[in-house]
Formats: sequence, structure tokens, C-alpha cells
Amino acid sequence: MPVTKELQSLYADTLNTLRRTRLQRLLDSTKNDKIFLGLASYQYAKNQELTYGLDLQGGMNVTMEVGLDGLIRSLSGYNRDVNFNKALAAANQRKANSGADYITLFAEEYRKLNPNGNLASVFAAASNRRITYQSSDAQVLDYIRSEAKGAVKNTFNILRTRIDKFGVTQSNINLDENKGIITVELPGVTDPERVRRYLQSTANLQFFELYNLGEIYTSYQAAEKALAANLNGISATDTVANKTDTAATAVAKAVDTTKTATLSALDSSKTAKTPSAATAKNQNPISSIMQLIQPQQGKNGQLQFSAPIGYIQTKDTGTFSSYMQMDIVKSKFPSNLAFMYGKPESDDPKASNILAVYAVKTIEGGAATAKLEGEHVSDSRQDYDERGRVAIKMNMDKVGERIWAKMTGDNVGKPIAIVMDNIVYSAPFVNGVIPNGSSEITGSFSLTEAQDLADILKSGKLPAPARIVQEQVVGPTLGQDAVHGGTTAFVVAFIIIFALMLIYFNTAGWVANIALILNLLFTIGILAALGASLTAAGIAGLVLTIGLAVDTNVIIFERIKEELSRGKNYQLAVNDGYKRSYAPVVDAHVTTMLTALILFYFGLGPVLGFATTQILGILLSLFCGILISRLISDWYTNKNRHFEYFTGISRKIFKHAAFKFIEYRKIAYGISVVVLLLGIGSFFHGFDEGVEFSGGRSYTVKFDRPVEHDNIMNSLKQVYGEYPVVKSIGSNRQWNITTSYKIKETGNNIDSLVEYKLFQGLKNYLPQGLSYREFDTRYKQSSQTVLPTISDDLKTGAKTATIVSLLAICLYIFIRFRDWRYSLGTIVALLHDVFVTLAVFSFLRGVVPFPLEIDQHFIAAILTVIGFSMNDTVIVFDRIREDSRLMENTDKGTIINKAINETLSRTIMTSLTVFLTILSLFIFGGEVTRGFAFAMLIGVITGTYSSIFVAAPILMDFAKDKPLGAADKVETKTTASPVKARAI
Repeated sequence: MPVTKELQSLYADTLNTLRRTRLQRLLDSTKNDKIFLGLASYQYAKNQELTYGLDLQGGMNVTMEVGLDGLIRSLSGYNRDVNFNKALAAANQRKANSGADYITLFAEEYRKLNPNGNLASVFAAASNRRITYQSSDAQVLDYIRSEAKGAVKNTFNILRTRIDKFGVTQSNINLDENKGIITVELPGVTDPERVRRYLQSTANLQFFELYNLGEIYTSYQAAEKALAANLNGISATDTVANKTDTAATAVAKAVDTTKTATLSALDSSKTAKTPSAATAKNQNPISSIMQLIQPQQGKNGQLQFSAPIGYIQTKDTGTFSSYMQMDIVKSKFPSNLAFMYGKPESDDPKASNILAVYAVKTIEGGAATAKLEGEHVSDSRQDYDERGRVAIKMNMDKVGERIWAKMTGDNVGKPIAIVMDNIVYSAPFVNGVIPNGSSEITGSFSLTEAQDLADILKSGKLPAPARIVQEQVVGPTLGQDAVHGGTTAFVVAFIIIFALMLIYFNTAGWVANIALILNLLFTIGILAALGASLTAAGIAGLVLTIGLAVDTNVIIFERIKEELSRGKNYQLAVNDGYKRSYAPVVDAHVTTMLTALILFYFGLGPVLGFATTQILGILLSLFCGILISRLISDWYTNKNRHFEYFTGISRKIFKHAAFKFIEYRKIAYGISVVVLLLGIGSFFHGFDEGVEFSGGRSYTVKFDRPVEHDNIMNSLKQVYGEYPVVKSIGSNRQWNITTSYKIKETGNNIDSLVEYKLFQGLKNYLPQGLSYREFDTRYKQSSQTVLPTISDDLKTGAKTATIVSLLAICLYIFIRFRDWRYSLGTIVALLHDVFVTLAVFSFLRGVVPFPLEIDQHFIAAILTVIGFSMNDTVIVFDRIREDSRLMENTDKGTIINKAINETLSRTIMTSLTVFLTILSLFIFGGEVTRGFAFAMLIGVITGTYSSIFVAAPILMDFAKDKPLGAADKVETKTTASPVKARAI
């Protein structure tokens, strides 16, 4: 039979699984074969390679926040104290907009609600004797923090065990213990929904006894009537208890023996068409959203009740849960009753998703605790039940065996619910006592789901549940585009800088180029040795490294050219050039390193890759630019030969530069005032915050044909009920769509629901008959989700990083030059650069044909600009100080003008090399790094301007009568010779 496209599509997942399994088997069988001249095995070489990050090969990156509210409840023995539970709820609300740790927030809220109470009364009974009723609040909080610290580590270890079983190669998981943040990278995964379930499951397995409908029907009627009266504003008395009918008789009257309750009967859209729907909703608020399952008449004449009491649609679960939390409703039901939902029959978001509702029996006094907990499950595995259906088989320890035997013995002929994470997976009826502690979970599982669930149960329960607060999903197509764009930008930048060094520095350019090549090779080699993955941001860091790598040689070679122009021979010029360049080179690299380290500390996700690459590039630039290039120069010079440092072009440029920069400082001050006003005005004009800072879900969608902006917005407004933020990427065939729809709601299926709504809204612009799965894999290029909690943390971290960078650099300049005027000039220049960039991103958003968003990449650009701007400023400052010691009786304006003119070629060349590399990244690097590159281009230009027209002139106006080199005046007077006096 020929294989049709329909069959291929139907079995695509199975074929892909078989293909991956076959490939893995081949790799495993050849991993020890020697390659590369027989020196290393394939497996060793594979382990040492520099791998692609998920944004280059596709995959998923998630940031998880360890939630401590569940742990605190557990430590209290699920205490039902009203103030305790209100304090937890208030702490959860404050955590969304506070940088304080959760335990501190909880303690503050508890003291507000119960000023005279003490925490020991809440935790003493369940604290394992570490806390007594006489313990102070400080002792209780120390106990909670101790337990929380261990719980966070255990959660991390359990998640790492799960990920190891997930079957993803090159996965990466990291813990920030202080923040309670876990970051997970899973390159190559294609099923984000599976990952969400796998990582967020707490593995809280429980076995509950159940109430049937007959046992709670009287309570149900009383609750229905009380709720209806409350919703309609009627103070009604409960007369249900006066009815003469028993609960079972009342239910029996409602039995329709000719019909069986089915899922289709619950279709609310059909119900809404009946004239009495609105009336039923007012008079029977619970029954209007939940269809009760009527009992069947048994052969013996007795009523047979099902395990669930009814069915409800997913969209109504929020309303139902809110009803059940109302005191007037809760008081009508038994105190140990809790309602739980069954597992959805389908994970497909377009399915009706009708859920069964169960009434479980909890232990009196314990919220949602069961007689048998999952901690007694000793083993679990994927298997099949007696009907051949996929199931999970479990075995219990000795304690679990005893409890399970008693539970099954007490409930023969009744169902027992098997619950995980408050979802009822199955509720089998007990046929007899089970003495050996074996049990199984059955349901509509796929083979993968059952295996995942068994692995989760085996790895253990999370002591402190973690939830995803930020995620990024990148499709393989977008990853390939990023690789192509990044590679092109890297090659073009390398060729441009390589050629520029030869054109401007003649044969000495070969020294700079050798240092450049070694710098890149060392950087890539160290990244591979560290086990790092190359990301789009990492490629941006490599491209920037090309510019920074030659900066050291540019500074040194310009000084050598200056010494040669003064008539020195090559040997002396080279020696003095290197010696007198050490100080400005080190200063420039230290300031850049400070911002890179701060970015590394405060950054998350891809920005860390950029910061890591930048740090390595800076360190290796010093090593290669000073040591390697000096060794090459000395080796060549010792052979009585020398490199040429001039070409026809470089000999003429800035040869007789004598610009009077200081005379124009008032004009520059006027420009700076305008920049200051625009920078301040940008905060009022507003910015386009990226999804990282605003919170929400962001999708990149590529269409086969051009689509208009307004059409997309109006179509999505119909499905989301609100206008999303829509921005074109490169052309009107690729769009970025950001929405806050359901961003505050939680649940494993919320992400899929929002994505399916996106598909529905864009259907008119996609090929006819396209399925949701095809849209998800072919047209949705990437997605990103950031919850409001983490977005606030990211914004706070970004502000802190910027302020700390400014202060750190100013402090370093003060220590280095021992003069507050240099620090003042530095901070004014840096603020000037930051304000220019902010003004451009505010006032040009919507004008340029690409998004200008304030996100982590923008902050990375700002910090890099701050460091780079200081690169030029320090060179000028160093020369001002040097000349001020040689020209003690010369006026300050002349000294500053001379210093700026002498370093002008260095300033322009260092700026030009970085500008050209960033320009390459801007043009060829792709959309992922375009905003970053644009901010850097602005920063390079303004950084050069501020070094000359802002930082240096401030020294002139704030110098008063104090010499510019006063801090080193004593040292200058004791200097023996003019040549030595010029050394820094």
C-alpha cells in the first residue's frame, strides 16, 4: 500500500521517535571509535565541542521560581488558622512587587493581622520538636529559613533528576540559591506543553476516599439555595433540612432510567439556547455550570453512584471554585470535603475539555491531606492494565502497605481516588482488600505521558513546588536564521577589521591581526572547555570582541607612531610605546570589565552568554594585545628588522591636529542640556517595554504573504477581548505579537489555550485547512512568557545594574586619578550617553522599521556603552594628567586641547573599529540582536562625543586654581629625566 501524506502526518510523531531512537543507537555503538588520527574517541570529541544554545538550534528555556507558601503550609501541618492563611495570601500579593524575601513578607503580614500573637502557636505542633510553644518569632523564622534553604536545594536536585530522565542531550539546569530561581535550558525540545507539565508537577501523590452524590445531596441542595439567595440579594433561611425526603430518595426521584448522563449534555452553548437558561443560572447557580451524574438503578434495586459527582467545562472551573470558597457554601458541606477535578480527556486546547468533579474526603483538621500520601510509594513504572491500556504501576513501603490494606478493606465496593497535584487521575472501585501495597493509575494516557508520570513519581515529591515564571520557546527555523545572520555578521566584521588594520597600520597590522585571531580562538576554546553553549547573544559578544580585541593594539600602535614622529628610532619607540600605553590600556579594560561583571551578576538567560563572552574577550584582549603582540614585535625587531606603522593614509590623518575643543565647550554644554531634557522627557513620553519587563506572552509568527498591521490587531481583538501589541520584524510577513491575555491565571493548559486563541485570530491569514499543530510547528517561530512577578524583578535588577555600574566606574576613576573632578567628568559623560540612548529609544519608536524595546538586551547594550565610553574617556584623562605634569606653567585650556588632539587618532580608531563590528551585527545579525546593535551604535557615537566635548571640558571649568596633575606633583618633581617623567 503506498504511503500517503495523510498517513505520514498521522504517524509523524512515531516515525520521528523511531528515527531518533535509531540515531541514538548508532551513536552509542560508535561513541568509543577513535577519530582525529586515533587520538580521541568520537564521544570525547562530542563532549568537547562548542554546542549551539537553544536560540540557535531551537528549544525551550524556562526560569522557575521556588514557591515557599506551600512549604510553610506544610511546616505548619496545614494549619487552618484564619490569620495564618490570610498572611500567606497577602505575602503572595506583595511578592509580585517587592524585592524582599517571601518569609520576611509572610512574617510582616502575620504581625499586622495578629499583633499580639506568636508564630510558635502555628508551627509548634508540626515542627518535629524543634519549635515549642515558648519559641520566639525569631527562632521560628530561623527554623523556616533553614527548612526553606534545604527545600530549595532538594527541589533543584529533584528537577535535575527529572531532566536527566527526560532524554534531552546538552540540557542545562542552574540554581540561584539566594533568589530561589532555577533556570533550565532544553535545546531541541518540540513539545513545550509536555515540558511545562514535567517541570511543574510537584509529584504530590495522594489516595483519597470519596463522597458519592447520595451522601452529600442534602448538603448540595442547601448550598445551592444559600448561594442563590446570596447572589440575588435575598436573606433566605435554609429549609432544606426540613424536607422529609432522605438524600438518597431525593436523588432517586431525579433518576432518568432511559438516559445516561453524557459529556455532550454538558455543552453550555446548547443549554444557553433554552429559554430557561438565564432563570436557571439565577435560581440554581451551581447546577447551571455543573451537570450532576445521576445514579443508576442496580439489579438489586439499590442506587449505584459513580465516582465523580458531576461534570463541568474547563471555562467554568474558576466560577465553581469561587463559589465553593464562599463561607455560606462551605458551611453546608462536611468540613472534611474538598472538591477536585479529574484529568482532562484531551490536551488539545480546541477540545471541549470537560472535567469530572470529585468530592474527596480529607483528614479532619488538615487541608487537602489524605490517609495515604505518595511518600509511601517506593517504586513506579509505566505498564499496562488488564485491558491493555497504558497505566502506571506502583509499589508501596511497609507503612504504605498497612494503610493501603485498611483503606481498601474499608471501601470494598466503593471508589478510591488516586490524586496527583490535586488532579484526580483515576478513581477505581475496590473489589477487595489489597494487602501487598500494589496499585495502578489508569486513564487516557499516551505512552510518553505515562512514562513521564512514572519518572516524576520515582524522582520524588518537590518539597517546595517550583512554577515557571518566564519561558522562551524558539522554533528550529528561527534558530537557523539566527545562526546564518550571526555567522554572516561575524565573518563580515572580521574581514573589515582585518583589512582596516593593514590599511591603517601597514605591516604592523599583521601583529594586531595575529592577536585578533588568537583572541577569538582562545575565547571559543575556553567557552567549549567550560561546557558553554553558543547563543545569539554569545555571537553578538564574539562580534563585539573583534572590535575590542584590536583596541589594545590600536592604543599601543598609535603611541608608537607618536614616539616615531618625535624622531626616536624603532627600538626605543616600540619600547616607550608599549610602556607608556600600559596605564591607559589597563584603565580602559578595567572599566569595561566592571560593567561586564555587573551584567553577568544581574543578567538572566541569554544575556549571561553575552556577558561571559565579553569577559573572556576583555581578558584575552589584554593577554594577546600586550603579551603576544609584544613577543612578536620583539622577535622581529631583534632580527634587525622592524614593522612599518604608517601608511600614506594614516600618515596624513590627524598629523597636525590642533582643534580648539575647549573653546567650543559652551556650545557642547548647550547640546548636553538639550540631551538632558530629552532624556528626562523620554520618561514622560514612554518606552516600548519588551515582554521581559512588561510581563505577558510574546509570539513571533511568519506568514506566507504580507499581512497588514491593523488587520492582525482587529482579528486578535475578537479572540482576546483586548488589543495586543503588534510589531513588524523586518517586513510585513513576520510579526511579533504580545498579549497580556490570561497572564495572571495559572494552570498547565493556560499557555496552550492562549496559543490556540492566537491561531484562531490569525486563521484568515494562514493557508486554508491548516491545523493548529501545523501552525505551531511551521508558522510560530518563537514564543516567550514572562509572569508579572519575574518582570518586576528583572526591571529592578536592570535599574540596580545600571546604577551600580555608574557608581563603580566613578569610584575606580576617583581611586585611579585621585581627583574628584575626573569622577565628576566621568559621571556627567556617562549620564549624557545613557540619556541620548533613552531619548532615541523613546522618540523614535514606531519611526524606525524595527522594534525599539527596553529589555535585557537593551540593558546589556547600555552597560556595554558605559564601559566602552570610559575606554575613550580614560585615554583622554591619562594624557591630560601626563601633559599637565610636563607643562606645569601652561594654562589648562592649552593642556586639555593638546591632550585631546594627541589622542584624537586613538579615540577615532578605537571607536571606528567597534562601530564597524556593531554595524555588521546590525545589518546581518538578524532580528534577535538588532535592537541591541542599534543601541550600541548610538552609544559608540555619543561615547566618542562625550569623551571629547563633555568629560574633558568639565576638568577645565571645575579645576579652579588646582593643577590638573596635582595628585602626582610630588612624584613628578622627583623624576630624574624628561623621558621618565612622561611614563605613567
